[in-house]
Amino acid sequence: MHLSQYIRVPVWVGYQRRLSGLPESGLMAVTKFYYITLLRDPVSRYLSEWRHVQRGATWKTSLHMCDGRTPTPEELPPCYEGTDWSGCTLQEFMDCPYNLANNRQVRMLADLSLVGCYNLSFIPESKRAQLLLESAKKNLRGMAFFGLTEFQRKTQYLFERTFNLKFIRPFMQYNSTRAGGVEVDEGTIRHIEELNDLDMQLYDYAKDLFQQRYQYKRQLERREQRLRSREERLLHRSKEALPREDAEEPGRVPTEDYMSHIIEKW
Repeated sequence: MHLSQYIRVPVWVGYQRRLSGLPESGLMAVTKFYYITLLRDPVSRYLSEWRHVQRGATWKTSLHMCDGRTPTPEELPPCYEGTDWSGCTLQEFMDCPYNLANNRQVRMLADLSLVGCYNLSFIPESKRAQLLLESAKKNLRGMAFFGLTEFQRKTQYLFERTFNLKFIRPFMQYNSTRAGGVEVDEGTIRHIEELNDLDMQLYDYAKDLFQQRYQYKRQLERREQRLRSREERLLHRSKEALPREDAEEPGRVPTEDYMSHIIEKW
């Protein structure tokens, strides 16, 4: 299940320059924005997007704005003719060199202005790839929170500890997704990994950073628990050390023999 099924808050993903230049009035003047995102295993994500496109999904409304302009048709040619790419095979999906599904996670996290946006002739391809990957890593590190689809419970824990919120029910780990139902051979998987080499490197980096953040939060939680336990023990001891008022000695109850003696005298 997705984060949006558990909490209804705006999710802003991007980098700071996208908000620069906005007027500091109204909502912007009183709102502190936290950038968050969820990453996914690149092969599973790629197959999922292919299935989505195969059913007729498009991104025609996406402007791909960068440095104040949209890419030209020469910079970003379409992969298909017509209204959509419904019914495309996986091979057709992989064969399009302009397919934005390739390394989508790196591209959406990176600052594209560093590499001339969608102008592939701006800098050499190897330099472009390096700059995009390093920019994506930097922006990921700067996010208040990010999660991994493959680690739902840990993602929930990190979100709750980061924002001091509690979900009403635990996240469930569902592996039977549309991507999981696609049967592909090892050769196809390797080809998808090659097409998404930058995403593969980013995901390896993200998994390591994710585990570091998780372990850090767990250590903080254990430390807080120890401090609470110590404070409770000290409070208990201080209560035990308080002086108690002397209790009044209860009156002596006559024994049966004593009562018999009194009755005989009468």
